[in-house]
Amino acid sequence: MSEIKVPEMGESITEGTVSKWVVKEGDTVSQGDVLLELETDKVNLEISAEEDGVIESITRQEGDTVQVGESVGVIGAGTGAPKAPAAAPEAPPAKPEAPAAPANEQARESKTDLAAAAAAGKPDSDTIATPAARKLARERGIDLNAVQGNDPIGRVKHDDVRKHDDKPTNLGAPPSKPAPPAPKAPAADSNPAKPADVVPMSRRRRTIANRLVEAQHNAAMLTTFNEVDMTAILDVRKRRKDKFKEKHDVGLGFMSFFTKAVVGALKAYPMVNSEINGEDVIIKKYYDIGIAVSAKEGLVVPVVRDADRLGFAGIEKEIASLASKARNNSLALSELQGGTFTITNGGVFGSLLSTPILNAPQVGILGMHKIQLRPIAIDETRMENRPMMYIALSYDHRIIDGSEAVSFLVKVKELLEDPETLLIEG
Repeated sequence: MSEIKVPEMGESITEGTVSKWVVKEGDTVSQGDVLLELETDKVNLEISAEEDGVIESITRQEGDTVQVGESVGVIGAGTGAPKAPAAAPEAPPAKPEAPAAPANEQARESKTDLAAAAAAGKPDSDTIATPAARKLARERGIDLNAVQGNDPIGRVKHDDVRKHDDKPTNLGAPPSKPAPPAPKAPAADSNPAKPADVVPMSRRRRTIANRLVEAQHNAAMLTTFNEVDMTAILDVRKRRKDKFKEKHDVGLGFMSFFTKAVVGALKAYPMVNSEINGEDVIIKKYYDIGIAVSAKEGLVVPVVRDADRLGFAGIEKEIASLASKARNNSLALSELQGGTFTITNGGVFGSLLSTPILNAPQVGILGMHKIQLRPIAIDETRMENRPMMYIALSYDHRIIDGSEAVSFLVKVKELLEDPETLLIEG
């Protein structure tokens, strides 16, 4: 017999949610068979059987939150044959009488009854009234005994209570200024509820929300902006994209240019490639660039490892592979951990300008945006429409000065506007 336990899942992941059980109690399983799917903050994981046997019990159900190391079921020895039915139980004992309510419960109920009676002025039993009349009288604090009904048997109706409440109460006031009527409760169907869906947030969405708020609370985050003339990059892509695709079997996109430009700028301004650890700053000498990808359940940031050692084709292939895995929910934890800097591209959704939020513990993130034709002054006498993109750098001001952040972004701009230098400095 062995327990089915939640395995270690990598740094910062301590719990998950049981998403789906693939097996049920009594099923025979072999070592390596998938037993259940677990949804975590970052990825979905499959938990497999560590030995042959029979699912003896399942102790945590779909939707339950479980901790790393926690048992969620038991695999027992056996062949999975159905168990012999248990002996029929003896005649069930007589159903016990409901226990008397404790004294304090009785006291609370008595107080509630008294309060309800007080709200109506006198106990409801003093007057014959319809349920609707009693309800309206309780809501408006009207004594039913004071309401005059027109029913032949003396029963007070809803309209009787309403009319009683509409009567002027300030009898001594001049006839020209009767007391205003009390506000009426709306009719049940006069303000129907508007349609709305209540959808629980997924674990990943809750984690994204918490981390974004945490990043804003724990960092002195500022954003600086610049703009890039994309003419040269568009020209290179136009001239080279067909041969590039034919040779490398991958498209020549914008992300490889931006990744190369970021790496070049990080080498020039290494503090942007660091993180804070207590009272120390860890300046990283490697370049693992996170690329934000929009997946079904929210944004994920898989990491292109050692981006400085990859060519344009290598970067494009890696990004394409990671994006495909993100959309198919098949990213491994190792592909999401340890990035040193992040690039996010809101331009694919039409964003013209934004202030990206840091991907903690990183201290810098670059935001790309939509390419848009704008009139640009080429010199004192000439204007041209150029394909321009606003770029944004959000940074942690605790360790990055404004001048350094601005210089970093200017470096990115210069490298993008002269793509040939990316072969040297990227």
